[in-house]
Order: sequence, then C-alpha cells, then structure tokens
Amino acid sequence: VVIKFGGHAMVDPELIASFAANVVLLQQVGMRPVIVHGGGPQISEKLKQLNIESQSINGRRVTDAATMEVVEMVLSGSVNKGIVDAIRQAGGRAIGISGKDGGLIRARKLAGPEGEDLGQVGEPERIDPTILGALETAKFIPVIAPIGYDLDGVTYNINADSVAGAVAASLGTRRFLLLTDVAGVLDQNKELLTDLSIGEARDLIKTGVAIGGMIPKLETCLSAIESGVEAAVIMDGRVRDGVLLELFTDIGAGTLIHA
Repeated sequence: VVIKFGGHAMVDPELIASFAANVVLLQQVGMRPVIVHGGGPQISEKLKQLNIESQSINGRRVTDAATMEVVEMVLSGSVNKGIVDAIRQAGGRAIGISGKDGGLIRARKLAGPEGEDLGQVGEPERIDPTILGALETAKFIPVIAPIGYDLDGVTYNINADSVAGAVAASLGTRRFLLLTDVAGVLDQNKELLTDLSIGEARDLIKTGVAIGGMIPKLETCLSAIESGVEAAVIMDGRVRDGVLLELFTDIGAGTLIHA
C-alpha cells in the first residue's frame, strides 16, 4: 500500500498522530505500507524565514540552487523525520529516505507548460525499489521525501504525487492512496463520486468537470493504474482514520479509481 501523505493533515499534530497509528496498524495486520510525503507549506515558510524569494509557474515552484538547498533541507530533514518520529511514537519502526538513497528515484528535468525553465524541478524517470525491498525485509516502514537525482549529480525537487504514483507502479501496488484536502473527485453537482473506471475518470477531465489541481491528481492515478497498480484512491487526509475507513470498510473514504 503506497500512501501519499500531504495537505492539511501534515501540519495538524492530531492528524499526524492518527495517520501514524493507522500506518502502524496496517503493518501489524500484514500489509506493507510505503509513505511518500510532500511539504510545500513548510518549504514556503522556511524560504520566508531565510528571505529567499520564491515564484511558481502553474503550481510548480521555480527551484534555483539556493531554493533547492532549502527544499532538500526541509523535505529530507524536518518534515521527513517528523513523520518517522510520529510512527515511532505510535509503536512502529520507520526509516526516512529521499530518492537519492539507494538510487531510488532517478529524475529528469521538467520544463513548464510553455517550455519555461523551472530550475531544479524534475519528474521521475526511473524507480529502483531495491532499497524498499531491503527495508521491508527488515520490517521497517519506508518514508520517502520526493527528491531525485540525475546521472550528472544534479538534485531535483519532484512533485510528491508524481513520486508516489511512480513508486506505486514500480512495486505493483494493490492500493495507491492519495491523501489531499478534498473529499475526493466530485461530479458536476459537487457530489462525491465513490467509484470511477479509467474511462469515466478521463471523461471528467475531457468534459471539464475535473478542474484545477484535481486534473494532475487524476492523471497520476491513471498513469499508476496503467502501469500495474490495481486501484488508486483520492481521499480526504483530514478525515481521522480515513486510511482505515478506506481499506477496511465497504463504503471507503474517497474516490476509488480502477481499470
């Protein structure tokens, strides 16, 4: 089970503790959870503290060398270790890594929609899950910061949703959970859609029902499913015990997308 942990849940101590307890329980009942996290708000706050100006193009943070240092410090440092510590306090054993550890995430440079130079912003090119297998064998829960590298030694800031989808595909995951700040995918009447086929999800994008940030989330889920993931779920990370509700109840807790 690959879980992308992000949004408001990452800055609410009670939700972090609840999420960590859920993850530990998943491992205890025989599942193999892998966590990928974001950290946009925390990066923005640290850049502000350091008086480093930051700009975005179509939701992508332009990442120059100075910004990249802060991004890596925050994601691989404070954010990553905060989640690891929450899992420890919940009775589990986690190890925090970035995509540079064990050659996990090789990245390629990503340009903006109009070909803009985004600096050290990348996308996953190749996932080598060897290190994840080693951690699983040792009964550790991997917590992954979305940082990658290329063969020239350049470090890249990568969208956490993209990393989670690529990791899920590399593992042939049964469930890919994408935690966000909305209930799930909504129809034209703003009602929650609990079940979508790949075709139905694509129609929502084509017809303009899915808009804004939901489009890349759907595309990430569709790409993961087409690469071998059994099903993906877009769900509200602000719902306490939402991960357990999704995996262990018939009604679930978000939008299930499947082939």
